[in-house]
Amino acid sequence: MHTIRLCVQCQGNTEFYCRTCKHDLCLQCKEKHVIDLHTKHHDVVIYCEKFENAFLQETCVRHPSQKYSMFCEQCNYSVCNSCTNHTTHALVDLRTTYQTKRQQHREIIDNIRSETLYNYRVLLAGIKTDIKTCPSQICHRQSQMSTKAQRLKDLIDTMVCDSKIRKTLLQHRGSMNRYVVNIQNYENIYEQSANRAVQFLLFVKTNHGPQIKDSPSQLLSVITEIQMTTGKRQVGIDECLRLMSTPVLHTSVSVTGVSHVYHISREASGRVWVCDYNNIILTDTTGIARHRVLDLNYWIGGPHTVNRCGELIYIDKQHNINKRSKTLDNTPTRLLESESPWVPICLHASHSTGDLIVGMFNTNADNGKVTRYNGTGKQILNIQHDNTGQVLYGSPIYITENNNGDVIVSDYIKDTVIGTCCSGRHRFSYKGRSVDPPLRPRGICTDALSNILVCDEKTHTVQMIDKDGQFMSLLLTHQHGINKPWGLDYDDKIHLLWVGSHNTNKVSVYRYIQRRYSLTENPGSDDGMTKALRYEEVQKSEELESEEDRRQKASPV
Repeated sequence: MHTIRLCVQCQGNTEFYCRTCKHDLCLQCKEKHVIDLHTKHHDVVIYCEKFENAFLQETCVRHPSQKYSMFCEQCNYSVCNSCTNHTTHALVDLRTTYQTKRQQHREIIDNIRSETLYNYRVLLAGIKTDIKTCPSQICHRQSQMSTKAQRLKDLIDTMVCDSKIRKTLLQHRGSMNRYVVNIQNYENIYEQSANRAVQFLLFVKTNHGPQIKDSPSQLLSVITEIQMTTGKRQVGIDECLRLMSTPVLHTSVSVTGVSHVYHISREASGRVWVCDYNNIILTDTTGIARHRVLDLNYWIGGPHTVNRCGELIYIDKQHNINKRSKTLDNTPTRLLESESPWVPICLHASHSTGDLIVGMFNTNADNGKVTRYNGTGKQILNIQHDNTGQVLYGSPIYITENNNGDVIVSDYIKDTVIGTCCSGRHRFSYKGRSVDPPLRPRGICTDALSNILVCDEKTHTVQMIDKDGQFMSLLLTHQHGINKPWGLDYDDKIHLLWVGSHNTNKVSVYRYIQRRYSLTENPGSDDGMTKALRYEEVQKSEELESEEDRRQKASPV
């Protein structure tokens, strides 16, 4: 009797197999599996590839009675035993070649099925909705176009008429001027003492024709109202992502070589720079130090960042700003010299503009400022005062940039999260909730949905506020397993939040953003998401139970 293999999630017919989590999957659950942010990088294959000895042989197109058995690397196609013209070529086992080719193209395949196909489904859902609303929108636009066209025609007719009037007036201007001169002569000779007559003649001279409406300017205003937009339809981030009901701990890492984790800068997915008082260490999810920078400025803040080229930028002990190449095999490059009394404290490299944003402290005046430099080191913006001219910053110790271009600062002296727009105008100040102790903001970052995350030293929580500085939620508390959170960084590629601890070398990685699974015409539907979250919770529970079983077996009776 043959055993029917069922999907581990829904008990449907098995068609695929995940080599990473060792699960059988049906077609529908496989599609969710490869777009789920937690499992999108898993190695999912068709079910027959679960067994290494199961290999489907195809018929040779040149010799139908033969099966492909080898691969000709010189000709770059499969051959059978009867393909004798390849005997002098380098032939490789077909199975080995298949595995090699599959590994070479795995990143492309994963990107197509996890990103491209998912985005197309989101676009298709939006297009289906637009198709239903397009007729009414088109009628509305047609009505607007007809109204503006009539206004444009009327103004053109008026302008043509006004032009004829202007031409006529110009023709009579010469004779009118001669007439006015004659009247002035009479005024000088005969009317020296007649004040009322002089006033009348002045009126005639200055008001000698009708006032003509400025038709060309009105015509221009109507034309500029007509706007045309072109471009490729894009997938909105809000269409793809949403907040999960509760954050899930992805992994925990104890970083070798540091005693605290005050700041985190992501280099690439799975690799981050972390720092304590004295040094910066490059590590990954193993916690092993891959590289170390000892020339670090002693300060609790955000003294380093990674630019969009993957290069480390940091503040050294002399308060200069240096850059290390991505290969880390040469001496640092000096970007900016320290200029007393201003001391740089925190850095952020903008991945959208390439600018370097620096938070500074004035050692003489006990206040701060934020300065933006372009890629060549030229100062292009200095933010020091609010909209009323008052000093805006006390001491910016952490700094980041939001998706809308806002610069967000964690202020050590004012105990405030301060947001300014890209031009430097003050937008908001967040001091925490009234029901909580006064906010003591530390590490800060933003996520893909433009939410602002900030560590609060007072309550030992990670708070989430929106892009306008309004409180949203206590994202992480002690119940989620964090211990005095301090450093933060968000991975916008795989949507993971890295959280560093103030009193340990532990880094906790959380997922609190997930993709939308329900790509129907109603993006707010939670059916698919609820099932996905339930499955993720089951997975986490199974992992915890397995860990508990291992501990019980290892412990003595």
